[in-house]
Amino acid sequence: MSLRDDQLATLKAAGKDFDYYNIANLDGIDHLPYSLKVLVENLVRNIDGANITDEHVKTLLDWDPNAEPSHEIQFTPSRVIMQDFTGVPCIVDLATMRDAVKELGGDPEVINPQVQSDMVIDHSVQIDKYGIANAVQENMDIEYQRNGERYQFLRWGQQAFKNFRVVPPGTGIIHQVNIEYLAKVVMSKTEANGNTLAYLDSCVGTDSHTTTENGLGVLGWGVGGIEAEAAMLGQPISMLVPRVVGFKLTGSIPEGVTATDVVLTITDMLRNHGVVGKFVEFYGEGIASVPLANRATIGNMGPEFGSTCGIFPIDNVTLDYLRLTGRSEEQVALVEAYAKANKLWGDASDPDYVEPQYSEYEELDLGAVVPSIAGPKRPQDRILLSEAKEMFEKTAPAYETEKTVKDPVAVSTDFRGDFDIENGDVAIASITSCTNTSNPSVMIAAGLIARNAHAKGLKPKPWVKTSLAPGSQVVADYLKAAGLQDDLDALGYQLVGFGCATCIGNSGPLLPEISEAINTNDLTVTAVLSGNRNFEGRISPDVKMNYLASPPLVIAYALAGTMDFDFETQPLGTDADGNDVYLKDIWPTNSEVAAVVDGTVSREMFLKDYASVFDGDHRWKGLDVPEGELFAWNDKSTYVRKQTFFDGMKATPDPVADIHGARVLALLGDSVTTDHISPAGAFKASSPAGKYLTERGVEPKNFNSYGSRRGNHEIMVRGTFGNIRLRNQLLASVGEEVTSGGFTYDFLAKKPTTIFEASRDYIDNKVPLVVLAGKEYGTGSSRDWAAKGTVMLGVKAVITESFERIHRSNLIGMGVLPLQFPAGESYESLGLNGTETYDIAGVEKLNEGVTPKTVHVTATHEDGSKTEFDAVVRIDTPGEADYYRNGGILQYVLRNLMK
Repeated sequence: MSLRDDQLATLKAAGKDFDYYNIANLDGIDHLPYSLKVLVENLVRNIDGANITDEHVKTLLDWDPNAEPSHEIQFTPSRVIMQDFTGVPCIVDLATMRDAVKELGGDPEVINPQVQSDMVIDHSVQIDKYGIANAVQENMDIEYQRNGERYQFLRWGQQAFKNFRVVPPGTGIIHQVNIEYLAKVVMSKTEANGNTLAYLDSCVGTDSHTTTENGLGVLGWGVGGIEAEAAMLGQPISMLVPRVVGFKLTGSIPEGVTATDVVLTITDMLRNHGVVGKFVEFYGEGIASVPLANRATIGNMGPEFGSTCGIFPIDNVTLDYLRLTGRSEEQVALVEAYAKANKLWGDASDPDYVEPQYSEYEELDLGAVVPSIAGPKRPQDRILLSEAKEMFEKTAPAYETEKTVKDPVAVSTDFRGDFDIENGDVAIASITSCTNTSNPSVMIAAGLIARNAHAKGLKPKPWVKTSLAPGSQVVADYLKAAGLQDDLDALGYQLVGFGCATCIGNSGPLLPEISEAINTNDLTVTAVLSGNRNFEGRISPDVKMNYLASPPLVIAYALAGTMDFDFETQPLGTDADGNDVYLKDIWPTNSEVAAVVDGTVSREMFLKDYASVFDGDHRWKGLDVPEGELFAWNDKSTYVRKQTFFDGMKATPDPVADIHGARVLALLGDSVTTDHISPAGAFKASSPAGKYLTERGVEPKNFNSYGSRRGNHEIMVRGTFGNIRLRNQLLASVGEEVTSGGFTYDFLAKKPTTIFEASRDYIDNKVPLVVLAGKEYGTGSSRDWAAKGTVMLGVKAVITESFERIHRSNLIGMGVLPLQFPAGESYESLGLNGTETYDIAGVEKLNEGVTPKTVHVTATHEDGSKTEFDAVVRIDTPGEADYYRNGGILQYVLRNLMK
């Protein structure tokens, strides 16, 4: 008998009996953090005697808060969620795996999601039309014209694969749909014996902001598409038991402060504290006064503060939200009964409550939070609103060049009339993204700002591209019910779509006259968005500086028209009587916001909007869908192509080998993000991806974005390391000008060229490649193509000072070796500049079932001298070693399924 059998018990909820795995009586459970209790239940329920044993559970119960992570466990998520940018390649890979299984003589039907897998199509809407009454419909029409091939493919997947559902375009943002509808908190399923098993909802997603669900008490985080595919196919995720940071919240939000300000403050605090690779858990009596929407907003920003999750326990706030969002009373009763039975109930005022032990502690008095923004290029770079003008004036000169025109530039447009633009002007002011649109308090505050501004005759400046892209249709319902959408419309904040939009880089083009003025005069214009990502080059190719702000502040900056603005001392304009109007004159009170939220946001709205969530509109239903268990690949398609990862794959993997004679493809600095590596946003006809499409008869106006073409590896590999803000210092090492973008030096052809074209030369000549970089390599979204593109360029190893969690894991998942310089060393300190050739010895020890702590790197300089060092191998678990030995996680899974 295993622990799994011993702990099976019966639970009664809403008049029904449920089987469940009782963890409440296990020794050591009382003082564990909530998040680790979730992992205990997960392990107990999935004990198989091989990958997961009683000993693994005991190790977790004996968790030492002060210990460094060393114990490996296997986490088996209950669900997987995907958005379409990252999800399409997952389904392409699954479809390709079916072909591979057939070629190896197996049954293609073995390739099916083994757990519930949902895709929400939310990343494809682009803001082409704005500031007009029917913008949302026009943008949807354009979206379907651009993405018809992809959507047909997903409709095929919906009918071909079991346990796979698709939420069609125009419904909402993945993370908001997840917390408002998909997440169960406690799940149930009928077992072979006819009984119903209740078990904890846990969910990983192909978007790093999956952590939004942490606000509901659902444990999960963003994984690469590679890990997600393995989880879909029933593979557990290998992880080390983490350190857990306890974050106590006290007090309440003061007047003039929003949930966004709280989130930016917490992000700032936790980035400074250092939480990469750790769990963050919010606790204490103060959390009872934190609304669920605020909890979700905080959880959402987990990737920005760097932790694996940012979770809240289940309590009455959770139950109230489940009721509000239309979950059944039976489901609410099950969640309550299950949480209380398994010591997962988080009410700190309960006499039986035991405060968890944590590895580290942080505390925030919400009453001390002040209005803030973040920028101009990282979400953790918080700026007090009162100091925003001063900080802008300090940082702006770094973005100017000798070509930058300092005087105002005249612009004449048909759409917005004639005006002057200058450095600092706000070119984009967008209310968008899952961070804030799932939070009625900040959305209603934005609507009230619009109402008050409209009443006083204020208008956004004509050069500002304004947009409203909510995360669910419920937002549109309550803004309309409150009578606020008319005021938003009056300020140019008409609905443009339901999706990520600006935050993912789909801000759409600026007016051509504005774009031309910016680029001709090298102006430093800015963007303000209510999102969570503001990395360089992400929001718009015309915009150099990007700032995160609450939805009401987005409108305030649209009214100001410039970042060079002090809201305390400068008026936004004048009213009908000629009186100056300041921000404080139109800012609503907290009680005003609460009154509108309470009076308009209703359960009925959620029930109505989610009643037919998988059906889609006439566009979706009208798609021509191919049938069959194998997808009929179209060689002429520029959107969806059969992947090459399994070409020539054998039933047994070849041994891994040491690396000899490698050249450096890119020499990069600190904080290189997955946005810098993975293709995203628009691309030009002169780029390798643009040339590929042009050669196939696609006009530049129909290029669409990299994200929309993620199902075509030929496009994606050509855009890898192609970000317009990437600076490859290898060019400087050989005396060439460092040109921003995807450029490098080809040592075989002895000339500067694009990274893609150089990689083809090296691959043709069988020369392996390495990338050298600084600290925090791979920060940002869990973009699978950052790893897929890297391996397809021929890169065998990446050597850095440190990695961000997900990207390091994804590199291994694609068969790329992640290495770190010795502690305290860097390529600069070692005297390396990328002109050397590299030999990496000791990799072959992995063939013996051993993961070496270090491998020996020899860098041979052009004069024949050598620099040698031992690089730390960042294969952190035995599971990761198995993936690397197999050439990647998908090859490992496919071989196991074939067995």
